Amino acid sequence: MGTAATDLPRPRGLAAAWWWPKPQVGNTHPGATSPFGMVSACAYSGAYPTGYGRYTKNTEGVPEEMFDRLQASGFTHFQQSGTGAIRKYYNYIRVTPMVQQLDGLGESWPLTDEVAEPGYYAATLGTGVRCEITVGEKVAVHRYTFPRHTNARVVIDMSCGGLGIDLGRTVPLRAHAESLGNGRCQGTVVMEGVPLSVYMDLDSPGWRQMLWYDRRLIDGGTRLDFDSIRPTTLRPFGMLYMGPTSAGQTVEIRLGFSLRGCEQARRNLEAECDQDGWDAQAFTAVRDATRERWRDHLGRVEVEGGTPARRTVFASAKYHSMIKPCFGDDESPFWPNRGPFAFDVCTMWDIYKTQLPLLTAIAPARARDLLESLIRVCEEEGNFPIGYRMARGADRFFRQASALAHTAIADAHALGLPDLDWSWALVHMVDDLRRMYGEDFFEHGVVHPISHTLDLAYGHYCTAQVARALNDVRLAEDLERRSGAWRNAFDPDTGLLRDSEFYEGGKWNYSFRLLHDMAGRIALGGGDDAFVANLDRFFGFGAPPVTQPGKRPQPPEMAAGYALNRFEGLNNEPDMEAPWAYHYSGRPDRTAEIVHAALTWQFGTGPGGLPGNDDSGGLSAWYVWASLGLFPVAGQNLFLVNAPAFERAAIRVDDREFVVETSGHRATPIGADGIDEDPLPQYVQSVTLNGRPLEATHIGAADIHRGGRLHVVLGPEPSGWGHRIRPPSASAPP
Repeated sequence: MGTAATDLPRPRGLAAAWWWPKPQVGNTHPGATSPFGMVSACAYSGAYPTGYGRYTKNTEGVPEEMFDRLQASGFTHFQQSGTGAIRKYYNYIRVTPMVQQLDGLGESWPLTDEVAEPGYYAATLGTGVRCEITVGEKVAVHRYTFPRHTNARVVIDMSCGGLGIDLGRTVPLRAHAESLGNGRCQGTVVMEGVPLSVYMDLDSPGWRQMLWYDRRLIDGGTRLDFDSIRPTTLRPFGMLYMGPTSAGQTVEIRLGFSLRGCEQARRNLEAECDQDGWDAQAFTAVRDATRERWRDHLGRVEVEGGTPARRTVFASAKYHSMIKPCFGDDESPFWPNRGPFAFDVCTMWDIYKTQLPLLTAIAPARARDLLESLIRVCEEEGNFPIGYRMARGADRFFRQASALAHTAIADAHALGLPDLDWSWALVHMVDDLRRMYGEDFFEHGVVHPISHTLDLAYGHYCTAQVARALNDVRLAEDLERRSGAWRNAFDPDTGLLRDSEFYEGGKWNYSFRLLHDMAGRIALGGGDDAFVANLDRFFGFGAPPVTQPGKRPQPPEMAAGYALNRFEGLNNEPDMEAPWAYHYSGRPDRTAEIVHAALTWQFGTGPGGLPGNDDSGGLSAWYVWASLGLFPVAGQNLFLVNAPAFERAAIRVDDREFVVETSGHRATPIGADGIDEDPLPQYVQSVTLNGRPLEATHIGAADIHRGGRLHVVLGPEPSGWGHRIRPPSASAPP
């Protein structure tokens, strides 16, 4: 799901009025992964942006194909998951089973008979080799079934990296490779300032093992060293195993990875593969262990009811929500201490609203590890990153946003996540607010791009909550005062943001963010009626259907679309929270209609089942929360309540369970069920929390984390529920 260009049924009703300018492709890959694990592995074609598939780089409309078939030149490790706008991304240590001469390395062969399961990927290359891959947290195991051949090969290309698009190649800076004998090899490549080490073991007695350089064997050589490599001097290099195979013979190669040297890579391999000599069941053991980890993680959110298509989409969304960030415990190459190292935070802009609250709910220990890692990055580099990769220097993506880590830290503190030095965290939160755009914000109370004014005002608010909880009252009061500068971003005559530059969107997309003072924001824009009128226009109520951009959309077509100032569906991150803005104006019925339309028409069950980039699981996490009838307001320890899409759902938080159950629920189909008409939404009639009536449209995040029962009564018509009591705002607390 999401590996191909968007291919959804033509939407009906409200969803038909939404216009999607961003790329219509999920950009996911079907490779083997472990929940939040360090290693992934997949077939490699060089396509954008994961290295898997057929598509080239694109920024709008339907993606164009690089290749006219699904193909692969081998199998690489470390892939992106569902993002865009990245020219090069990992795909290190390519392993290629071959029945050709070494000169054929890099050639691509057709890829057929794919099988993808959590923790497992298999396909057949056009050479007739059946290929299976599984991964653990820090290891990968490849199993190849060869045809009969006198000189079969397994070739490891250590120079591989990046993508096959313009400027997409990642060139190693330094490297060494060493043949240890008895099927064992090891090596290190320094990619983008990071030393990636690998330790390998192959199980075919009698096969020869050699090093190679520039597609030529180095007979008798046991070590290659490269002190400096430039793009103009790079020649491919690596290791090779070679020997005869009978028809149907399997050859298994195991790889342990580390960012702290070959010896630690070896220990990682031994820890997950129990290497007391070769274990013929290593592949099965690693696959079973990873499958069990997936079963545990996926089982932390369960639903009942719904059509088969809806359940399939929900299960896939859960899976995609739990791939990133990647955690390499005790693996930081940038500081020597033990402890968590989190990378592929790519980016906070994608995940802070939806995926991180899900991580905090279902895997709170990992959420704590992420924050500890981000605090350490800030300590080492001076900034909380907006994006953080396995690379030297934080990819801050500073044009996207500012001060987003503050929301996750504020939520974690409010929930009481243990074992974090909160005073030390507060030091870095405050310091980070003064850097980059924060300096102008501190001096003038406004900064352009104007959306950063909102980010920084909100970051000040989140930091103030932590400061007040730590009894630093003077600091909290100063931060709270500065957090009121959100007002400087808005034009009271229009109720919208002031004109400015915007990252992937316009002022309409950013104008309905769930700020800390929504009551003040609605009043500034003319009150409830004016606010709802602007929202209705943005979401296209009463507007005719639109046509989505196709391949190579022309500038006039795109300009006309942007002029609509329309909701972009779930194809754009700034729009994800906008449906819930209606809650703050007493119209949760409108939220129900928009979320229902999105769940019905913007997600499907096939490879083209996503409306746009999955964004490291941020989009899929949105689907999970929306289906549960909940939406997290990041940084405010708050969830908004809406009509659930399933009859019953349960979230497991450690040893506690939070249940969302319904009365009057009607199982509604989605577009993937083959419907022709737009199914009617359901509306909340009343709610109880742990048996007590809930007149408000919100609950605290702590209510979910401590476990309990939310009972939602549904009906076919809007009710008066939620019209009177609004979610809390800084100027109108509960």
